[in-house]
Parts: sequence; C-alpha cells; structure tokens
Amino acid sequence: MLAEDWPQWRGPRLDGTSKDTGFPISADGSVTWKVELPGSGHASPIVWQDRVFVVAALPENEARVLLCLDRNSGKQLWQSTVLKAPTEGTHKLNSLASSTPATDGERVFTAFLDNTETEATRAANAGREIPKGEVPKGTVVVSAHDFSGKQVWQVRPGLFSSKHGFCSSPILFEDKVIVNCDHDGDGYIVALARTDGRELWRIARPNNTRSYCVPLIRDIGGRTQMVLSGTMCVASYDPRTGKQLWIMDGPTEQFVASIVYSEQSGLLYMTGGFPEHHLLAIKPDGSGNVTNTHIVWRTNKGVSYVPSPIIEGSHLLNVSDSGVAHCFDAKSGEIEWEERMREHHASLSSAEGRVYFINDFGVVRVVQPEKSYKLLAESELKEKVFATPALSEGQIFIRGNKSLICLGKRSAKTAAR
Repeated sequence: MLAEDWPQWRGPRLDGTSKDTGFPISADGSVTWKVELPGSGHASPIVWQDRVFVVAALPENEARVLLCLDRNSGKQLWQSTVLKAPTEGTHKLNSLASSTPATDGERVFTAFLDNTETEATRAANAGREIPKGEVPKGTVVVSAHDFSGKQVWQVRPGLFSSKHGFCSSPILFEDKVIVNCDHDGDGYIVALARTDGRELWRIARPNNTRSYCVPLIRDIGGRTQMVLSGTMCVASYDPRTGKQLWIMDGPTEQFVASIVYSEQSGLLYMTGGFPEHHLLAIKPDGSGNVTNTHIVWRTNKGVSYVPSPIIEGSHLLNVSDSGVAHCFDAKSGEIEWEERMREHHASLSSAEGRVYFINDFGVVRVVQPEKSYKLLAESELKEKVFATPALSEGQIFIRGNKSLICLGKRSAKTAAR
C-alpha cells in the first residue's frame, strides 16, 4: 500500500480521511513525542515524508512564522519569518495563525493577513463610514517557501476585512494554489501558479459577506468540481478555469465548515450557517441555479458551524460547536444516534473505519460508526485543542494550545517509499 502524506487542510482529499493503517485509538501510552511550539495558532500541522510543518504567530514581535520539524523526533529544523505586520483583531475562538499551510513536496504555501496600511487599503477604507460589524481592510499575503525555509515568492492578491480575523487556508490543485477570500467586501477566490505566484484566474464572489470555508475538489459526475459554501450561497466551479458550474442560494449568511462528499450516496453535504443553522444533502449534477431542484434532504438538527463533518461508509458524522455529536444515515438523513461530548472546534478525522473526535479540552474519543453509538476509546491530551489533526502512516499529529503532539509509531506497512 502506498503511504499517504497529509499535505494540506484535512489531508490529501480535503475531507479528513486517511487510507493509511496502524493508527492508535488512544493517547494513553501512544505519545511518541511532544514538543512545545513558539507563539500561538489554530492552524493544523501538515506532513510530508520526514517533515512536519506548522505556522504560528509571535505577538511579541508581530511575526508570523513557518516552522519545520523532524517527523521522527519532533526536533525543530528551522523557523522562517513569513510576515511582520500589525496584528488584526480576531474572534476569541480564532487566532493570528489559523490558516493551515499546504505543500507539494517542494514548496510550502502559507496565507496570512497584513494589517499594514497601504495606498490600496487607504483608498478602500477612506471616504466611507465603515458599517457596524465590519473592520478596516487589510491585505491577504500568500507565500511560498522551499524545504530549507527560504522564501521563493510572496504575493498580495487582494484586500480582506472581517471582524473575526483571517483564516483562509491555501489548497493545491494541479499547478495551482487556490485561496478563498470571502470577506466583508468584494469577495474573491484566486488561483496562483505554484512556481511563481502569478495569478491564473480569479472568481468574483457574490453577496460580499464573510465566510471561512476551504473548498472541496472532486471528480463528480464526469467533471472536476470545486465546491464550497459561503457568502450566502453554495457554489461549484471548475478549478482549472474558475468558471461557475452551478449555484444554490443561501441557505443562510455565513459559513465556516467545509463540504464533504459521499461516494456511496453520490451527494454533497453542507453543514453550518449563521444566523440560521442548516445541514443539507445536495445532488452535484446541476447547472445554473439549483436552489429549487437539487436539495435531497435538509435538517436543522445536529448542525455544526465551525467543525467540518466526515463521511465514513454509509454514515455522515458531525459535531456541533456546543459539543453534541450526531451520526446520520447519509442517504436518508435519518439520525442514527447523538452523544454529548462538550465543546468542539477541531474538525473530524477518520482512518480504518474509525472516526476521531477531539474536543476543546483535549479529550480524544474514537468512535466506530454504526446505527448506535459505539465508543472504542477515550483519552486525554491534557492540553486544549482547537486545531484539526493530521494523520499519516499510522501517526496522528495534534496541535494543542502549547505543543505539537505525535501519537503512534510509523507503520511498517506504509512507511516504505
């Protein structure tokens, strides 16, 4: 079996699933190493072969940094300053380093917000009264570093404004780095060339409302689709060109969680929303506006706003921010069970048919998805956790509020290259 790296947000398929084997089901007795990280951040770690990358914010000198650690020992190999800029305001549950980096095995791509005043931000902010609930605009900064920590390129694709701060994770597709910049202003999604950062396409987003969703890219129905919720809609685009394939109005205003797809049901699943809460199953074969034709089922129960859901077999699993987990029959939408787990903000992950829930207090629960709740193990990391874990070759990498923790041994079955 070919081993899988974990190169970007929610892994190689952008959906939280790993095809590797040999993962531990408990933190007890499974800590291979634990190292303290500088600064703070909620971004997930990513893994490429023998290296682990993570970003952090160092408020004492207004730096945003990219760190590279040795996978086998946790030893820091290097730290590179990506940006120094005035800190932006954030939601109490956000951080100054919430955008998960991405790597193609040669370069590591990061995204941050530069709050330094520029001619462009002055022009955008001047001469108007900033509405209540909005903040002055900053500038999105996307960067590429090589595996020695040297900056390869850095570009500023556009402005960004949100009172909750910034957290747009770059993702990779073919020769492109794609960054979603929905915000309180002229929202956009941009594709940049991995080699030099030049712009390849740009999508002007509708409605101009803050959302924080990482797109899902899948070959569905004979076409490659990039699907995401946000800015009062659910939309699908061709990731090669940026052309819109279909769009659905609403179902509400703002979104955070990523969409997932089930091969078994052939449906996309969207969860979340503010101020209303929705969970939708959507047929992905439409064109044009599909609001009235392509919603297969809908519920307002068991909805999560921040944590992204997961598909495991015939099941859709979700956990609300307040900490109530639900398991749905993915095809029908029937609730199979629910279980209280305390507050969650890390998204769900799965491997070997098991789903990992990690709550804000560092409690790890591993569940076997069935028609009734089946808990396989429960353990404690003894550290708060807001970041989604990375899974690769039988190891789980978890970013706590102070440390990066590696659970498990590299699986002999998948470690060979």
